[in-house]
Amino acid sequence: MSKLDETRAFIPVSIAILTVSDTRTLAEDRSGDLLAERIAAAGHWVADRAICPDEIVEIRSKVRAWTTDPQIDVVITTGGTGFTGRDVTPEAVTPLFDKTMDGFSAVFHQISMQSIGVSTVQSRATAGVAHATFVFVLPGSTGACRDAWDGILKAQLDYRHMPCNFVEIMPRLSESLRRGASKGEGRTA
Repeated sequence: MSKLDETRAFIPVSIAILTVSDTRTLAEDRSGDLLAERIAAAGHWVADRAICPDEIVEIRSKVRAWTTDPQIDVVITTGGTGFTGRDVTPEAVTPLFDKTMDGFSAVFHQISMQSIGVSTVQSRATAGVAHATFVFVLPGSTGACRDAWDGILKAQLDYRHMPCNFVEIMPRLSESLRRGASKGEGRTA
């Protein structure tokens, strides 16, 4: 079973938050606020935060910029994961993935099922690794963001979480990229 190894030091990571919405502003971004609050409460840094419309080119451009920024370890998007014509976040982001994380979607839906029942099938939440950066594509509701952070990301982004976590593998994410010094090298893990 999972547990925290208190003999290990906590290692904060740098996380960027992108809210995808045609109508929200930063002042009205409850899901982005919830994620930012939880990220800070867990001891991590909010490296950047932005809102962009449901436009593939704009979403992809912002996520690509963040995944190629050596100061950002993780990107979390919220919004645009449904089935309407304007919901395009998975289409914008998944082509950037070097590797997909199928288990994230499976576990997210399992957790979400407990909150909203079978309505969870209306989400196309996904995750992967792009340019040695973890990317998580979440629905836009505060409930979905809460489920993803509290049920998955808080533990997996904690170096002390056992038996394994994302932070301990960050230094090795760029092994296949062959792009010289990566953002993870030199990290104490």
